Amino acid sequence: MSTPFVPAVSQLGSAGLCLPLLCCAVPGCAMPQHPPSCFGMWLLLVLLQAAVLAAQLCEAPGEAGAAAVQALSRRLLGLASDPARDPDPSVYLALRLAADHHLAAEQRYLARLQDTFQRRYNQTLQEAVQSHGHPSRDATASKSSRGEEWPETGRLALYLLGLRATCPSPDPGSQRSLVTWLKYHLEEDWAGSRRHGHPLTSYYQYGLGILALCAHRKRVREEVIRRLLEAEHHHKFRHAGGSAVDTEAVAVLAFTCLERERLVRSRLAAELRAARRRVRRRMVEEQHPNGFFGNAYSTPWAMQVFIASNMCQLKTVYGQAMAALLKNLDAFTITATMAQVLPVLHGRSYLDIASMRCQEESDTLTPISPVPLPELLGTMMVRLVVECPLPQCPQHRLYDQLVPAPAGASLLDVLRAAAAQEPHNFTFDTQETPQGPFLIRVLGLEAQQRKRSYWQLLTDSGTSLQMGVAEYRPQDGDSIILRLSEW
Repeated sequence: MSTPFVPAVSQLGSAGLCLPLLCCAVPGCAMPQHPPSCFGMWLLLVLLQAAVLAAQLCEAPGEAGAAAVQALSRRLLGLASDPARDPDPSVYLALRLAADHHLAAEQRYLARLQDTFQRRYNQTLQEAVQSHGHPSRDATASKSSRGEEWPETGRLALYLLGLRATCPSPDPGSQRSLVTWLKYHLEEDWAGSRRHGHPLTSYYQYGLGILALCAHRKRVREEVIRRLLEAEHHHKFRHAGGSAVDTEAVAVLAFTCLERERLVRSRLAAELRAARRRVRRRMVEEQHPNGFFGNAYSTPWAMQVFIASNMCQLKTVYGQAMAALLKNLDAFTITATMAQVLPVLHGRSYLDIASMRCQEESDTLTPISPVPLPELLGTMMVRLVVECPLPQCPQHRLYDQLVPAPAGASLLDVLRAAAAQEPHNFTFDTQETPQGPFLIRVLGLEAQQRKRSYWQLLTDSGTSLQMGVAEYRPQDGDSIILRLSEW
């Protein structure tokens, strides 16, 4: 991170500003006619000094971890350079917030993102209403060749954050149209939260929407902000099976941005400050002995809170989290999870995009091509269990079988092996997302966002898996539980 500029004494003196300050410190010096200016100058330098120290405490890891962080950046760049992979705005944000860059590769990736989003939002909101009567139908009509459909608020918010991090900034005309679309989707989420008690997407995406609009210095209706504030106050971010550190963190980033950009009234700003303090306090109190906030994947979001708030002086808390991430970098193997962790490993948060200085960027990063995992010989046996403790299920345990699979296979491969073995009584479906395949249906039971249900992946001890179905690799003799849960 670049150090904030602090004027030298000689520079202040040349402007006639340092003399009162020097007189305050030198015995026998005649006091100036206006002592308050001396105090004001002293206070300004103290505040600037504090800002420098806070920024330095949020620096990236030292030399020991720097090589590992750079290697992860190079691997992400290598994955991003693969044209077969769908572009993901969070990957672009991670590349832009890194210390080193490959500027040509970043420009190519931005062009792919622009092509995706401009095709998806190729009409203004007014044109979409006139043509189809309901703009969300037009926006979601364009699906990829595999048929996936991403929720609108969060993905569009990340793309707009990416445009804010682009140097030089793209055409403001196209951005204005996208901002209008995001405002529309956020309002839809807000209306949904009034009707159903929660947004149509999730509080995570809702918070990202507010954050992105704030990053573009666009005002958000107070009622929309208060919906997120009330959800934090009444602990609505948490869901069955664990905490919601990532959602809390996104909300705090949005609150910090709104206050920093002075986009809210003083009374609401005070409430947002109080919410930030509550969340930070909870994060500190609930940090695990292993250093994580929640789990490995939510920890980078929590660390963004401390970076954005200049609270990295909590050395024990922040240092333990950084050490835990550096120790577990092998958990971040796909583009989405790499993009999640890299900004904080470089000492940055999403709020840093507003102060990026393009002319200072280092164009030295080189990609590392993905290396396929080594093939293991032999077969392993995994016990696969399907549970449904919800009222709509006639029985709690729906499936319990041993499944043979190739050694080193992913959980997704185990599910495929289970579906292929006689008597073919196991079925499942996944949906492709930027985070990889997402399990949506097992034995005909579908996880539905409107019913706030999801398929939870657990070990036989009841511990949630920290990876998705394509990433997690069970060992011979392991038991894996697929449980339909509510959040």
